[in-house]
Amino acid sequence: MEKKTQRIIEVLKESVAVKEAYLSDPANVELLLQVVDHAISVFRKGGKILFCGNGGSAADAQHIAAELSGRFYANRPPLFAEALHVNSSFLTAVSNDYGYEEAFARLVEAMGREGDLLFALSTSGNSPNILRAAERARALGMTVTGMTGRGGGQLKGLCDFCLEVPSNDTPRIQEVHITIGHILCELVEKEMFG
Repeated sequence: MEKKTQRIIEVLKESVAVKEAYLSDPANVELLLQVVDHAISVFRKGGKILFCGNGGSAADAQHIAAELSGRFYANRPPLFAEALHVNSSFLTAVSNDYGYEEAFARLVEAMGREGDLLFALSTSGNSPNILRAAERARALGMTVTGMTGRGGGQLKGLCDFCLEVPSNDTPRIQEVHITIGHILCELVEKEMFG
């Protein structure tokens, strides 16, 4: 078998194996259900959900926010969900003036209110700007849900809920994060709009 073909098969098997490992722990499913129920409660009370992440996790944050604010399966009213990195002028100005560690925290302070929900995506759980955002969210009375890799890093201690993927491999972790995000979007949409 050609090496590239073999690697394609290996990567797909690795991805499936990480999802199966996540699924094999019933506590993961139960925790995700709690997060879904909490997100529904936030929206029903008129709150908002904010997302933050770096690199591929920023793309995942934006993807999940768009599915909630736009639509997933159903034509229905939009929900207030936003990824905190999408305003490049704000991000570059704050990073220049205050340091990149403060970029998401400043937007959490501007947009977040008590009762809102922050999803903080970090495969390591140790990204300084994500940690600052989580700290600011907690200070405002927001709920913090972390999406991390194995162990949760420093972020775990700042979370009300921490969805840990049992892997240290960044691409495999992100693949599970987007699956978790799709599950969240589907269940929120079904519960709220039928």
